[in-house]
Amino acid sequence: MDARLTLRFVFFLSKRVIVENIIPLIIQLISGAVGGNVAGALFKNISLGTLWNSVAGIVGGGLGGQILQAVLGVGAGTAGAAANLDVGAILSQIAGGGVGGGVLMAIIGLIRSVMSKA
Repeated sequence: MDARLTLRFVFFLSKRVIVENIIPLIIQLISGAVGGNVAGALFKNISLGTLWNSVAGIVGGGLGGQILQAVLGVGAGTAGAAANLDVGAILSQIAGGGVGGGVLMAIIGLIRSVMSKA
C-alpha cells in the first residue's frame, strides 16, 4: 500500500511539472504561428506563404518566448505564475511568442528575397 501511494504522489508531481512547462510552450508556439502570419500579411514582399510563415513563426515563437522568459524571468520559469497561469504570465508568453515568430519570419523572408535576387 505504501509503494502505491508513493507512485501516485510521484505521478501527481510529474504531471504537474509537465503541465507547468508544456502549457506556456504551447501558448508561445501558437502565438508564434499567428505572429509569423501577421508579419507575412504586413510585409507581402518577404512573405513565405501561409504554411512557411506558420512554420517560421512556430520556431520563432518558441525561441522568442524562451528568450523573453530567460531575460525577464517571467512565464514558465516562475513557479507561481506557471502554476496559476496568471494574466501577466500568459500575456508575456503571447507577446514573446508573437514577436519572436514575426521577427524570425521576417529574417527568413529577407534572406530568401536577397538570395533570389543574387
